[in-house]
Amino acid sequence: MVAGAPAARRTRLLVLGAGAAQLGLLEAARRRGDLEVIAVDRDPGAVGFAFADTRAVVSTEDEAAVERLARSERVAGIVSPGSDWPVGVAARIAERMGLPHPIDAQTASLATTKPRQRERLAAAGVEQPRVFGPGETPSIPCVVKAPDRQGQRGLTLVRDQGELAAAVEAAVAESRSGSYLAEELVDGPEVTVNAFSVDGEFTPLTVTDRLTAEPPAFGVALAHAWPSVNDADSAVGAARRAAEALGIRNGPTYTQVRLGPEGPRVIELAARVGGGHDAELVEAVTGVDLNGLTIAVALGENPSRVTVTGQSPRVAGAGVIFLVPPEGVLRAVHNADRAEAVDGVRWVRIYRRPGWRFGPLQRGADRAGAILAVGADREDALGRGRRAAEAVRFEVDADAP
Repeated sequence: MVAGAPAARRTRLLVLGAGAAQLGLLEAARRRGDLEVIAVDRDPGAVGFAFADTRAVVSTEDEAAVERLARSERVAGIVSPGSDWPVGVAARIAERMGLPHPIDAQTASLATTKPRQRERLAAAGVEQPRVFGPGETPSIPCVVKAPDRQGQRGLTLVRDQGELAAAVEAAVAESRSGSYLAEELVDGPEVTVNAFSVDGEFTPLTVTDRLTAEPPAFGVALAHAWPSVNDADSAVGAARRAAEALGIRNGPTYTQVRLGPEGPRVIELAARVGGGHDAELVEAVTGVDLNGLTIAVALGENPSRVTVTGQSPRVAGAGVIFLVPPEGVLRAVHNADRAEAVDGVRWVRIYRRPGWRFGPLQRGADRAGAILAVGADREDALGRGRRAAEAVRFEVDADAP
């Protein structure tokens, strides 16, 4: 470089969200070295802001404000990892600005609006739970959910007719559109298919089991465990058919599938990386940098199938375990370094800062952190993760007002 010449301008990437669900991608963007990362989140203390060059305290759902920021910063790409609704925000803004994006606005709408997704999957003959129409009384048991929210928000498992009215009320309260969706309950294990598509070729990367447990020190905890002990092949087939039906030809997909007595049923497909450190688990298992691939397609870089496929599994077992403290106000977290020193533990992440209030089973909000562990097999990996979890101590004030 000529002395006195200005430094080359780095490529600007706009990341929608800077919370726990976006941590892995933000870290991957920082590791590239050639990117200037602009992150937006409505929480000024969002944990992922530590990996951003520029922080904007803006809701990821405020599309007008996000677009103004994207234009003023002259970003080269927009990405929305770990969260559903901003996927549509990113796709629409990218389309209006003429930026590269793995999916268009119409496809993003199908991926983020459950009723539209259900209609398209039904038209394509993709296996899914039965949806009860307006005015139709759902059979019990059933699942009632907000049609335009992700994960567990507004979701209730109804096992008694007397619970139905309250479940509908909870879903409507959480819904952006003031509506609800009632579906049959598919009895069977739930698995997640993490995949990446290049020019219409769907490549499955991992199939993980979704586990719930109750460690005494932490209340209810969720874990993603690999490899699946269930029918992974049928889950992959259902996820592939869902991606094809929705027109997703490029980029990551995160598909939740229930393996019922009559076969697989697609619960939901998201056109993004998962929000539970799924991409980091994929990399630990396969060596495929799923976060890096997601960044690449957001910038218009076309990865080859060889890059996506990777090599044979690098480990025999892996799992992500979430840390859930008791109710109260968080005062301090102790021994995270001791937990990270447990053999097989790749990392321990603590999300919440002192002052955060943990309530009774607030779904995603009750997670205080997570652990990624690998082992000689699946149970060994989960055992290492649980030992690490037992080392972490959350100092919580249960009586704080």
